[in-house]
Amino acid sequence: MATEAEPPSHSDIAAMLTDQTSACKPAREAIAAGAEVRVFDREAPHWMVAGIAAARLRRSSARGLQEIIGLDETVEILARHRGEQLRTGIIDTADRLWSFTLYFDATGTELLACSGVRRSRRPSTKDSFEP
Repeated sequence: MATEAEPPSHSDIAAMLTDQTSACKPAREAIAAGAEVRVFDREAPHWMVAGIAAARLRRSSARGLQEIIGLDETVEILARHRGEQLRTGIIDTADRLWSFTLYFDATGTELLACSGVRRSRRPSTKDSFEP
């Protein structure tokens, strides 16, 4: 298991993804399928991390353009950690269709929440028109 001195491994993160939010199971499955996982070294203040999550939820709800999972639950969970330093991470699925954001305590040893967003498909280079 991860310690403060070392970031959590893929298997550590998969084990941490229990049922904090509805995005945990698909994020765990993405790791098992070969997703790219990164945990950022730096801590950030709660107000910044929670503020970004809340703004994403407001924009997503207003526009309704992207499929999101677990973001509403994440905003609620992060509200309980006011005044704390937090750490974040990202899971990008192998097919690049989904991106999950991970929210950890300051040490990176406890996963607090997870949210996911389905990316809009961008044309690949083979799909691009070339004259």
